[in-house]
Amino acid sequence: MNFEFSRYNLKERDAFLQRLFEILPGLVSWSVILGMLALSFLKPIIAAVIIIAFDLYWFLKLIYLTIFLVISYGRLSIEKNTNWMERVGKVDNVDSFIAELSSRAASSSFKEKLSLLFARKTLEKIKRQGAVLPPSESVHHLVIIPIATETQDIVEPGIQSIKDSTFPSMRILIVLAVEERASEEVKKGVYAIRDAYKKDFLDLIVNVHKDGLPGEARVKGANATSAAKVAAAYLSSNGISFENVVVSCFDSDTVVHREYFACLTYSFITCAERTRASFQPIPVYYNNIWDVPGFARVLETGSSFFQLIEATNPEKMVTFSSHSMSFKALVEAGYWPVDMISDDSAIFWKSYMRFDGAYKVVPMYTTVSMDIVAAKTWWETIVNEYKQKRRWAWGVENFPILMRGFLKNKKISFYNKARLAFKLFEGHIAWATWAFLLTIIGWLPAIFAGRAFQHTVLYYNAPRIAGTIFNLAGFSLLISIVLSICLLPKQKVKHPFLQRIGFAFQWLLVPVIYLFLSAIPALDAQTRLMLGKRMEFWVAEKGHKRV
Repeated sequence: MNFEFSRYNLKERDAFLQRLFEILPGLVSWSVILGMLALSFLKPIIAAVIIIAFDLYWFLKLIYLTIFLVISYGRLSIEKNTNWMERVGKVDNVDSFIAELSSRAASSSFKEKLSLLFARKTLEKIKRQGAVLPPSESVHHLVIIPIATETQDIVEPGIQSIKDSTFPSMRILIVLAVEERASEEVKKGVYAIRDAYKKDFLDLIVNVHKDGLPGEARVKGANATSAAKVAAAYLSSNGISFENVVVSCFDSDTVVHREYFACLTYSFITCAERTRASFQPIPVYYNNIWDVPGFARVLETGSSFFQLIEATNPEKMVTFSSHSMSFKALVEAGYWPVDMISDDSAIFWKSYMRFDGAYKVVPMYTTVSMDIVAAKTWWETIVNEYKQKRRWAWGVENFPILMRGFLKNKKISFYNKARLAFKLFEGHIAWATWAFLLTIIGWLPAIFAGRAFQHTVLYYNAPRIAGTIFNLAGFSLLISIVLSICLLPKQKVKHPFLQRIGFAFQWLLVPVIYLFLSAIPALDAQTRLMLGKRMEFWVAEKGHKRV
Protein backbone atom coordinates (compact mmCIF):
# COMPACT_ATOMS: atom_id res chain seq x y z
CA MET A 1 0.00 0.00 0.00
CA ASN A 2 1.28 3.47 -0.87
CA PHE A 3 1.05 5.07 2.54
CA GLU A 4 3.05 8.19 3.40
CA PHE A 5 4.94 7.18 6.53
CA SER A 6 5.07 10.68 8.01
CA ARG A 7 3.23 12.99 10.39
CA TYR A 8 3.49 15.99 8.08
CA ASN A 9 1.20 17.38 5.35
CA LEU A 10 -1.83 15.41 6.55
CA LYS A 11 -5.45 15.94 5.64
CA GLU A 12 -7.79 17.08 8.42
CA ARG A 13 -9.03 13.60 9.42
CA ASP A 14 -5.53 12.11 9.36
CA ALA A 15 -4.16 15.04 11.38
CA PHE A 16 -6.86 14.44 14.01
CA LEU A 17 -6.05 10.73 14.22
CA GLN A 18 -2.34 11.50 14.37
CA ARG A 19 -2.76 13.79 17.38
CA LEU A 20 -5.15 11.34 19.05
CA PHE A 21 -2.66 8.49 18.83
CA GLU A 22 0.23 10.78 19.80
CA ILE A 23 -1.58 11.66 23.03
CA LEU A 24 -2.60 8.09 23.90
CA PRO A 25 0.72 6.54 25.12
CA GLY A 26 1.61 9.45 27.40
CA LEU A 27 -1.95 9.72 28.65
CA VAL A 28 -2.10 6.03 29.58
CA SER A 29 1.34 6.05 31.24
CA TRP A 30 0.55 9.12 33.35
CA SER A 31 -2.88 7.70 34.18
CA VAL A 32 -1.31 4.49 35.47
CA ILE A 33 1.26 6.33 37.61
CA LEU A 34 -0.99 9.10 38.96
CA GLY A 35 -3.99 6.78 39.25
CA MET A 36 -2.07 4.31 41.40
CA LEU A 37 -0.65 7.15 43.51
CA ALA A 38 -4.16 8.49 44.14
CA LEU A 39 -5.56 5.02 44.77
CA SER A 40 -2.75 4.28 47.27
CA PHE A 41 -3.80 7.35 49.25
CA LEU A 42 -7.59 7.16 48.87
CA LYS A 43 -8.23 3.40 48.63
CA PRO A 44 -5.06 1.68 49.88
CA ILE A 45 -6.67 -1.77 50.20
CA ILE A 46 -7.77 -1.73 46.54
CA ALA A 47 -4.33 -0.39 45.57
CA ALA A 48 -2.63 -3.18 47.53
CA VAL A 49 -4.68 -5.84 45.71
CA ILE A 50 -3.78 -4.30 42.34
CA ILE A 51 -0.11 -4.09 43.26
CA ILE A 52 -0.02 -7.74 44.34
CA ALA A 53 -1.72 -8.77 41.09
CA PHE A 54 0.79 -6.67 39.14
CA ASP A 55 3.75 -8.12 41.05
CA LEU A 56 2.54 -11.62 40.23
CA TYR A 57 2.10 -10.71 36.54
CA TRP A 58 5.54 -9.09 36.51
CA PHE A 59 7.10 -12.17 38.08
CA LEU A 60 5.52 -14.55 35.55
CA LYS A 61 6.64 -12.26 32.74
CA LEU A 62 10.14 -12.14 34.20
CA ILE A 63 10.36 -15.93 34.34
CA TYR A 64 9.10 -16.15 30.76
CA LEU A 65 11.70 -13.62 29.56
CA THR A 66 14.49 -15.30 31.53
CA ILE A 67 13.76 -18.67 29.95
CA PHE A 68 13.96 -17.20 26.46
CA LEU A 69 17.05 -15.19 27.36
CA VAL A 70 18.81 -18.43 28.31
CA ILE A 71 17.60 -20.15 25.11
CA SER A 72 18.80 -17.26 22.95
CA TYR A 73 22.14 -17.01 24.73
CA GLY A 74 22.54 -20.76 24.20
CA ARG A 75 21.97 -20.34 20.47
CA LEU A 76 24.48 -17.47 20.34
CA SER A 77 26.99 -19.67 22.16
CA ILE A 78 26.32 -22.56 19.77
CA GLU A 79 27.04 -20.41 16.71
CA LYS A 80 30.01 -18.59 18.28
CA ASN A 81 32.64 -20.61 16.38
CA THR A 82 30.64 -21.31 13.21
CA ASN A 83 32.62 -20.86 10.00
CA TRP A 84 29.93 -18.94 8.12
CA MET A 85 32.14 -18.25 5.11
CA GLU A 86 32.64 -21.99 4.62
CA ARG A 87 28.85 -22.41 4.60
CA VAL A 88 28.45 -19.60 2.09
CA GLY A 89 30.83 -21.40 -0.26
CA LYS A 90 28.84 -24.64 -0.03
CA VAL A 91 25.27 -23.38 -0.14
CA ASP A 92 25.30 -23.19 -3.95
CA ASN A 93 24.84 -26.98 -4.03
CA VAL A 94 22.08 -27.56 -1.49
CA ASP A 95 21.74 -31.34 -1.89
CA SER A 96 25.40 -32.13 -1.35
CA PHE A 97 25.61 -29.62 1.49
CA ILE A 98 22.68 -31.25 3.32
CA ALA A 99 24.35 -34.65 2.94
CA GLU A 100 27.64 -33.26 4.23
CA LEU A 101 25.95 -31.67 7.26
CA SER A 102 24.35 -34.99 8.15
CA SER A 103 27.61 -36.94 7.87
CA ARG A 104 29.65 -34.37 9.84
CA ALA A 105 27.21 -34.45 12.77
CA ALA A 106 28.31 -37.96 13.79
CA SER A 107 31.84 -36.88 14.75
CA SER A 108 31.09 -33.39 16.06
CA SER A 109 30.89 -31.91 19.54
CA PHE A 110 27.47 -31.32 21.12
CA LYS A 111 27.40 -27.61 20.24
CA GLU A 112 28.54 -28.26 16.69
CA LYS A 113 25.92 -31.01 16.31
CA LEU A 114 23.21 -28.47 17.18
CA SER A 115 24.65 -25.88 14.81
CA LEU A 116 24.74 -28.42 11.98
CA LEU A 117 21.18 -29.49 12.81
CA PHE A 118 19.89 -25.90 12.62
CA ALA A 119 21.68 -25.43 9.29
CA ARG A 120 20.27 -28.67 7.87
CA LYS A 121 16.72 -27.80 8.92
CA THR A 122 17.00 -24.41 7.22
CA LEU A 123 18.28 -25.92 3.96
CA GLU A 124 15.64 -28.67 3.98
CA LYS A 125 12.95 -26.01 4.41
CA ILE A 126 14.37 -24.03 1.47
CA LYS A 127 14.38 -27.19 -0.63
CA ARG A 128 10.74 -28.00 0.26
CA GLN A 129 9.71 -24.47 -0.68
CA GLY A 130 11.39 -24.85 -4.07
CA ALA A 131 13.07 -21.48 -3.59
CA VAL A 132 15.71 -20.43 -6.11
CA LEU A 133 18.88 -19.37 -4.32
CA PRO A 134 21.09 -16.65 -5.79
CA PRO A 135 24.68 -17.72 -6.54
CA SER A 136 26.78 -16.89 -3.49
CA GLU A 137 29.30 -14.96 -5.59
CA SER A 138 26.55 -12.65 -6.87
CA VAL A 139 25.79 -11.25 -3.40
CA HIS A 140 27.22 -7.80 -2.68
CA HIS A 141 27.07 -5.65 0.43
CA LEU A 142 26.47 -1.95 0.82
CA VAL A 143 27.50 -0.40 4.14
CA ILE A 144 26.26 3.09 4.97
CA ILE A 145 27.84 4.87 7.93
CA PRO A 146 26.17 8.20 8.84
CA ILE A 147 28.62 10.64 10.46
CA ALA A 148 27.82 13.93 12.20
CA THR A 149 30.27 14.64 15.01
CA GLU A 150 32.31 11.43 15.15
CA THR A 151 36.03 11.83 14.56
CA GLN A 152 38.40 9.46 12.75
CA ASP A 153 39.35 7.55 15.91
CA ILE A 154 35.68 6.57 16.40
CA VAL A 155 34.92 5.59 12.79
CA GLU A 156 38.12 3.89 11.67
CA PRO A 157 37.97 0.77 13.93
CA GLY A 158 34.66 -0.15 12.30
CA ILE A 159 36.11 0.22 8.80
CA GLN A 160 39.08 -1.92 9.81
CA SER A 161 36.76 -4.61 11.18
CA ILE A 162 34.90 -4.76 7.85
CA LYS A 163 38.20 -5.05 6.00
CA ASP A 164 39.32 -7.88 8.33
CA SER A 165 36.08 -9.85 7.97
CA THR A 166 36.08 -13.25 6.27
CA PHE A 167 33.76 -12.09 3.47
CA PRO A 168 35.62 -10.81 0.36
CA SER A 169 35.94 -7.05 0.89
CA MET A 170 36.02 -6.41 -2.87
CA ARG A 171 32.28 -7.21 -2.89
CA ILE A 172 31.58 -4.56 -0.25
CA LEU A 173 30.72 -0.96 -1.13
CA ILE A 174 31.07 1.54 1.70
CA VAL A 175 29.50 5.00 1.80
CA LEU A 176 30.66 7.38 4.51
CA ALA A 177 27.67 9.70 4.82
CA VAL A 178 28.95 12.89 6.42
CA GLU A 179 26.73 15.82 7.32
CA GLU A 180 27.53 19.13 5.61
CA ARG A 181 27.37 20.83 9.03
CA ALA A 182 30.09 18.54 10.44
CA SER A 183 33.25 20.22 11.66
CA GLU A 184 36.37 20.43 9.53
CA GLU A 185 38.10 17.96 11.84
CA VAL A 186 35.34 15.38 11.24
CA LYS A 187 35.44 15.91 7.44
CA LYS A 188 39.21 15.71 7.38
CA GLY A 189 39.04 12.37 9.20
CA VAL A 190 36.42 11.03 6.76
CA TYR A 191 38.56 11.82 3.73
CA ALA A 192 41.64 10.37 5.43
CA ILE A 193 39.74 7.10 5.94
CA ARG A 194 38.64 7.13 2.30
CA ASP A 195 42.20 7.58 1.06
CA ALA A 196 43.56 4.87 3.37
CA TYR A 197 40.91 2.17 2.70
CA LYS A 198 39.45 2.86 -0.75
CA LYS A 199 41.64 0.22 -2.42
CA ASP A 200 40.50 -2.46 0.05
CA PHE A 201 36.83 -2.45 -1.03
CA LEU A 202 34.69 -2.47 -4.15
CA ASP A 203 34.71 1.27 -3.51
CA LEU A 204 34.62 3.69 -0.61
CA ILE A 205 32.56 6.79 -1.34
CA VAL A 206 32.18 9.95 0.70
CA ASN A 207 28.75 11.57 0.38
CA VAL A 208 28.20 15.00 1.93
CA HIS A 209 24.56 15.41 2.93
CA LYS A 210 23.40 18.97 2.43
CA ASP A 211 21.90 20.68 5.43
CA GLY A 212 18.39 22.13 5.54
CA LEU A 213 16.87 20.43 2.49
CA PRO A 214 13.08 20.95 2.11
CA GLY A 215 11.00 18.29 3.87
CA GLU A 216 13.95 16.98 5.87
CA ALA A 217 14.69 17.19 9.58
CA ARG A 218 18.16 17.01 11.11
CA VAL A 219 17.98 13.24 11.55
CA LYS A 220 20.18 10.28 10.67
CA GLY A 221 17.56 8.85 8.30
CA ALA A 222 17.84 11.86 5.98
CA ASN A 223 21.63 11.44 5.81
CA ALA A 224 21.38 7.67 5.24
CA THR A 225 18.75 8.14 2.52
CA SER A 226 20.95 10.61 0.65
CA ALA A 227 23.83 8.11 0.80
CA ALA A 228 21.61 5.22 -0.33
CA LYS A 229 20.52 7.14 -3.43
CA VAL A 230 24.16 7.80 -4.35
CA ALA A 231 24.89 4.09 -3.84
CA ALA A 232 21.90 3.14 -6.01
CA ALA A 233 23.34 5.17 -8.89
CA TYR A 234 26.76 3.55 -8.39
CA LEU A 235 25.34 0.01 -8.34
CA SER A 236 23.22 0.64 -11.43
CA SER A 237 26.14 2.07 -13.39
CA ASN A 238 28.23 -0.98 -12.48
CA GLY A 239 25.53 -3.49 -13.44
CA ILE A 240 24.98 -4.84 -9.92
CA SER A 241 21.39 -5.95 -9.36
CA PHE A 242 19.65 -4.45 -6.34
CA GLU A 243 18.08 -7.87 -5.79
CA ASN A 244 21.47 -9.30 -4.79
CA VAL A 245 22.60 -6.41 -2.59
CA VAL A 246 22.26 -6.32 1.19
CA VAL A 247 22.48 -2.87 2.78
CA SER A 248 23.70 -2.37 6.32
CA CYS A 249 23.17 0.97 8.05
CA PHE A 250 25.67 1.12 10.88
CA ASP A 251 26.22 3.58 13.68
CA SER A 252 29.60 5.23 13.20
CA ASP A 253 31.15 3.29 16.10
CA THR A 254 29.93 -0.15 14.98
CA VAL A 255 32.60 -2.86 14.93
CA VAL A 256 31.49 -6.09 13.28
CA HIS A 257 32.42 -9.65 14.20
CA ARG A 258 34.83 -11.06 11.62
CA GLU A 259 32.15 -13.53 10.48
CA TYR A 260 29.35 -10.91 10.39
CA PHE A 261 29.13 -10.42 6.62
CA ALA A 262 29.55 -14.15 5.98
CA CYS A 263 26.71 -14.88 8.43
CA LEU A 264 24.63 -12.12 6.85
CA THR A 265 25.28 -13.48 3.35
CA TYR A 266 24.30 -17.00 4.42
CA SER A 267 21.16 -15.71 6.16
CA PHE A 268 20.23 -13.68 3.07
CA ILE A 269 20.75 -16.54 0.61
CA THR A 270 18.85 -19.09 2.72
CA CYS A 271 15.86 -16.80 3.31
CA ALA A 272 13.17 -17.52 0.70
CA GLU A 273 11.67 -14.05 1.24
CA ARG A 274 15.09 -12.35 1.18
CA THR A 275 13.87 -9.25 -0.68
CA ARG A 276 11.15 -8.74 1.92
CA ALA A 277 13.27 -9.06 5.03
CA SER A 278 15.60 -7.29 7.43
CA PHE A 279 18.43 -9.09 9.22
CA GLN A 280 19.08 -8.28 12.88
CA PRO A 281 22.32 -9.17 14.71
CA ILE A 282 22.72 -8.99 18.48
CA PRO A 283 24.08 -5.55 19.46
CA VAL A 284 26.62 -5.57 22.27
CA TYR A 285 28.43 -2.61 23.79
CA TYR A 286 31.98 -3.90 24.11
CA ASN A 287 34.14 -1.22 22.50
CA ASN A 288 34.67 0.78 25.69
CA ILE A 289 32.91 -1.36 28.29
CA TRP A 290 35.78 -1.28 30.81
CA ASP A 291 36.19 2.50 30.51
CA VAL A 292 32.71 3.62 31.64
CA PRO A 293 30.92 3.65 35.02
CA GLY A 294 29.18 0.48 36.22
CA PHE A 295 25.67 1.85 35.83
CA ALA A 296 26.32 2.38 32.10
CA ARG A 297 27.58 -1.20 31.70
CA VAL A 298 24.51 -2.63 33.43
CA LEU A 299 22.14 -0.48 31.40
CA GLU A 300 23.63 -1.39 28.01
CA THR A 301 23.98 -5.08 28.90
CA GLY A 302 20.24 -4.95 29.58
CA SER A 303 19.75 -3.58 26.05
CA SER A 304 21.68 -6.55 24.64
CA PHE A 305 19.57 -8.94 26.74
CA PHE A 306 16.41 -7.40 25.31
CA GLN A 307 17.60 -8.09 21.77
CA LEU A 308 18.56 -11.64 22.70
CA ILE A 309 15.04 -12.22 23.99
CA GLU A 310 13.50 -10.60 20.90
CA ALA A 311 15.50 -12.95 18.65
CA THR A 312 13.47 -15.90 19.97
CA ASN A 313 10.24 -14.43 18.55
CA PRO A 314 10.95 -13.28 14.96
CA GLU A 315 7.24 -12.81 14.20
CA LYS A 316 7.14 -9.82 16.55
CA MET A 317 10.72 -8.65 16.06
CA VAL A 318 11.51 -5.08 14.98
CA THR A 319 14.86 -3.79 13.73
CA PHE A 320 17.04 -2.00 16.26
CA SER A 321 20.26 0.01 15.98
CA SER A 322 22.78 -1.39 13.45
CA HIS A 323 21.05 -3.88 11.16
CA SER A 324 20.83 -4.99 7.53
CA MET A 325 18.12 -5.41 4.90
CA SER A 326 17.52 -6.12 1.23
CA PHE A 327 18.55 -3.09 -0.83
CA LYS A 328 15.73 -3.87 -3.26
CA ALA A 329 13.24 -3.65 -0.38
CA LEU A 330 14.79 -0.40 0.84
CA VAL A 331 14.46 1.25 -2.58
CA GLU A 332 10.89 0.00 -3.10
CA ALA A 333 9.89 1.17 0.39
CA GLY A 334 11.14 4.66 -0.40
CA TYR A 335 14.30 4.61 1.78
CA TRP A 336 14.47 5.70 5.42
CA PRO A 337 12.09 8.39 6.70
CA VAL A 338 13.79 11.77 6.41
CA ASP A 339 11.75 13.48 9.13
CA MET A 340 11.84 10.95 11.99
CA ILE A 341 14.38 10.31 14.75
CA SER A 342 13.71 6.58 15.19
CA ASP A 343 14.98 5.55 11.74
CA ASP A 344 16.12 2.05 12.74
CA SER A 345 12.62 0.91 13.81
CA ALA A 346 10.76 3.24 11.45
CA ILE A 347 12.26 1.58 8.36
CA PHE A 348 10.85 -1.76 9.49
CA TRP A 349 7.36 -0.33 10.02
CA LYS A 350 7.57 1.63 6.77
CA SER A 351 8.52 -1.55 4.90
CA TYR A 352 5.82 -3.54 6.71
CA MET A 353 3.20 -1.04 5.55
CA ARG A 354 4.61 -0.76 2.02
CA PHE A 355 4.46 -4.53 1.47
CA ASP A 356 1.06 -5.02 3.16
CA GLY A 357 2.47 -7.02 6.06
CA ALA A 358 4.63 -9.30 3.89
CA TYR A 359 7.81 -8.22 5.62
CA LYS A 360 9.78 -9.78 8.46
CA VAL A 361 12.94 -9.66 10.54
CA VAL A 362 15.39 -12.57 10.46
CA PRO A 363 17.46 -12.86 13.68
CA MET A 364 21.17 -13.53 13.27
CA TYR A 365 23.14 -15.16 16.06
CA THR A 366 26.22 -13.02 15.62
CA THR A 367 27.17 -9.71 17.18
CA VAL A 368 27.97 -6.13 16.29
CA SER A 369 29.80 -4.14 18.93
CA MET A 370 29.34 -0.45 19.67
CA ASP A 371 30.42 2.17 22.18
CA ILE A 372 28.62 2.81 25.43
CA VAL A 373 27.71 6.47 25.73
CA ALA A 374 30.56 8.18 27.57
CA ALA A 375 31.70 11.60 28.72
CA LYS A 376 34.48 13.23 30.70
CA THR A 377 32.76 12.89 34.09
CA TRP A 378 30.26 10.58 35.81
CA TRP A 379 27.58 13.25 35.85
CA GLU A 380 27.99 14.03 32.14
CA THR A 381 27.81 10.29 31.42
CA ILE A 382 24.54 10.08 33.37
CA VAL A 383 23.15 13.04 31.39
CA ASN A 384 24.24 11.48 28.08
CA GLU A 385 22.74 8.11 29.02
CA TYR A 386 19.48 9.83 29.87
CA LYS A 387 19.42 11.64 26.51
CA GLN A 388 20.24 8.46 24.60
CA LYS A 389 17.50 6.43 26.31
CA ARG A 390 15.03 9.27 25.72
CA ARG A 391 15.97 9.19 22.04
CA TRP A 392 15.44 5.43 21.93
CA ALA A 393 12.10 5.86 23.71
CA TRP A 394 11.15 8.39 21.05
CA GLY A 395 10.46 5.32 18.94
CA VAL A 396 6.94 5.80 20.30
CA GLU A 397 6.56 8.26 17.41
CA ASN A 398 6.01 5.19 15.20
CA PHE A 399 2.80 4.29 17.04
CA PRO A 400 0.46 7.06 15.76
CA ILE A 401 1.71 6.71 12.19
CA LEU A 402 1.38 2.93 12.31
CA MET A 403 -2.14 3.13 13.73
CA ARG A 404 -3.23 5.45 10.90
CA GLY A 405 -1.71 3.04 8.41
CA PHE A 406 -3.45 0.05 9.98
CA LEU A 407 -6.81 1.82 9.80
CA LYS A 408 -6.32 2.38 6.06
CA ASN A 409 -4.72 -0.92 5.04
CA LYS A 410 -7.29 -3.64 4.40
CA LYS A 411 -4.78 -6.22 3.16
CA ILE A 412 -3.12 -6.83 6.53
CA SER A 413 -5.17 -9.18 8.67
CA PHE A 414 -6.90 -7.81 11.76
CA TYR A 415 -5.04 -10.35 13.89
CA ASN A 416 -1.62 -9.13 12.72
CA LYS A 417 -2.63 -5.50 13.17
CA ALA A 418 -3.92 -6.15 16.68
CA ARG A 419 -0.94 -8.18 17.93
CA LEU A 420 1.67 -5.79 16.53
CA ALA A 421 -0.13 -2.63 17.66
CA PHE A 422 -0.61 -4.10 21.14
CA LYS A 423 3.04 -5.19 21.39
CA LEU A 424 4.29 -1.74 20.38
CA PHE A 425 1.86 0.10 22.67
CA GLU A 426 2.23 -2.24 25.66
CA GLY A 427 6.01 -2.19 25.33
CA HIS A 428 6.19 1.59 25.59
CA ILE A 429 3.71 1.74 28.48
CA ALA A 430 5.64 -0.94 30.39
CA TRP A 431 8.90 0.90 29.66
CA ALA A 432 7.58 4.09 31.25
CA THR A 433 5.58 2.68 34.19
CA TRP A 434 6.84 -0.65 35.50
CA ALA A 435 9.87 0.73 37.32
CA PHE A 436 7.65 3.24 39.14
CA LEU A 437 5.23 0.51 40.20
CA LEU A 438 7.97 -1.81 41.41
CA THR A 439 10.29 0.62 43.19
CA ILE A 440 8.03 3.38 44.56
CA ILE A 441 4.28 2.98 44.18
CA GLY A 442 4.20 -0.67 45.23
CA TRP A 443 5.12 0.26 48.81
CA LEU A 444 2.70 3.19 49.22
CA PRO A 445 -0.57 1.37 50.13
CA ALA A 446 0.91 0.13 53.41
CA ILE A 447 2.26 3.61 54.19
CA PHE A 448 -0.97 5.48 53.48
CA ALA A 449 -3.30 2.91 55.02
CA GLY A 450 -4.74 3.68 58.42
CA ARG A 451 -5.22 1.40 61.40
CA ALA A 452 -8.24 -0.21 59.76
CA PHE A 453 -5.97 -1.67 57.12
CA GLN A 454 -3.43 -2.81 59.72
CA HIS A 455 -5.97 -5.21 61.21
CA THR A 456 -6.86 -6.90 57.93
CA VAL A 457 -5.59 -10.24 56.63
CA LEU A 458 -4.28 -8.43 53.56
CA TYR A 459 -2.03 -6.21 55.69
CA TYR A 460 -0.25 -9.23 57.16
CA ASN A 461 -0.11 -11.23 53.92
CA ALA A 462 0.75 -8.48 51.42
CA PRO A 463 4.40 -8.08 52.55
CA ARG A 464 4.83 -11.86 52.61
CA ILE A 465 3.39 -12.24 49.12
CA ALA A 466 5.48 -9.37 47.75
CA GLY A 467 8.58 -10.68 49.56
CA THR A 468 8.12 -14.17 48.13
CA ILE A 469 7.69 -12.78 44.61
CA PHE A 470 10.81 -10.62 44.84
CA ASN A 471 12.85 -13.43 46.38
CA LEU A 472 11.90 -15.71 43.51
CA ALA A 473 12.67 -12.89 41.07
CA GLY A 474 16.17 -12.87 42.53
CA PHE A 475 16.76 -16.16 40.71
CA SER A 476 16.20 -14.37 37.39
CA LEU A 477 18.56 -11.61 38.50
CA LEU A 478 21.20 -14.23 39.32
CA ILE A 479 20.86 -15.73 35.84
CA SER A 480 21.17 -12.25 34.33
CA ILE A 481 24.34 -11.62 36.33
CA VAL A 482 25.91 -14.90 35.21
CA LEU A 483 25.02 -14.33 31.54
CA SER A 484 26.25 -10.73 31.66
CA ILE A 485 29.64 -11.96 32.92
CA CYS A 486 29.73 -14.65 30.20
CA LEU A 487 29.00 -12.03 27.54
CA LEU A 488 31.79 -9.72 28.63
CA PRO A 489 34.68 -9.54 26.15
CA LYS A 490 37.86 -11.40 26.95
CA GLN A 491 40.11 -8.41 27.22
CA LYS A 492 43.45 -7.81 28.88
CA VAL A 493 42.54 -5.61 31.82
CA LYS A 494 44.15 -5.17 35.18
CA HIS A 495 42.63 -7.55 37.74
CA PRO A 496 40.07 -9.02 35.26
CA PHE A 497 38.56 -11.33 37.91
CA LEU A 498 37.93 -8.45 40.31
CA GLN A 499 36.53 -6.39 37.44
CA ARG A 500 33.98 -9.07 36.65
CA ILE A 501 33.03 -9.59 40.30
CA GLY A 502 32.53 -5.84 40.64
CA PHE A 503 30.35 -5.89 37.53
CA ALA A 504 28.22 -8.63 39.09
CA PHE A 505 27.59 -6.58 42.24
CA GLN A 506 26.64 -3.56 40.13
CA TRP A 507 23.54 -5.48 39.04
CA LEU A 508 22.14 -4.94 42.53
CA LEU A 509 21.58 -1.31 41.50
CA VAL A 510 19.23 -2.37 38.70
CA PRO A 511 16.02 -0.94 40.28
CA VAL A 512 17.53 2.54 40.70
CA ILE A 513 19.33 2.50 37.34
CA TYR A 514 16.23 1.50 35.39
CA LEU A 515 14.01 3.98 37.21
CA PHE A 516 16.17 7.04 36.53
CA LEU A 517 17.87 6.06 33.25
CA SER A 518 15.13 4.07 31.53
CA ALA A 519 11.60 4.66 32.88
CA ILE A 520 11.90 8.43 33.40
CA PRO A 521 13.47 9.06 29.95
CA ALA A 522 10.67 6.95 28.38
CA LEU A 523 8.02 8.93 30.27
CA ASP A 524 9.78 12.13 29.19
CA ALA A 525 9.60 11.09 25.53
CA GLN A 526 5.92 10.12 25.74
CA THR A 527 5.07 13.37 27.51
CA ARG A 528 6.80 15.40 24.81
CA LEU A 529 4.89 13.52 22.13
CA MET A 530 1.62 13.97 24.03
CA LEU A 531 2.19 17.74 24.31
CA GLY A 532 3.33 18.07 20.70
CA LYS A 533 6.86 19.08 21.65
CA ARG A 534 9.01 17.49 18.97
CA MET A 535 12.51 16.22 19.68
CA GLU A 536 15.57 16.81 17.55
CA PHE A 537 18.11 14.09 16.82
CA TRP A 538 20.79 14.08 19.50
CA VAL A 539 24.17 12.62 18.56
CA ALA A 540 25.52 10.64 21.51
CA GLU A 541 29.04 11.38 22.70
CA LYS A 542 31.09 8.24 22.26
CA GLY A 543 34.66 7.20 22.67
CA HIS A 544 36.95 4.93 24.57
CA LYS A 545 38.71 6.39 27.56
CA ARG A 546 36.54 9.26 28.61
CA VAL A 547 35.57 8.54 32.25
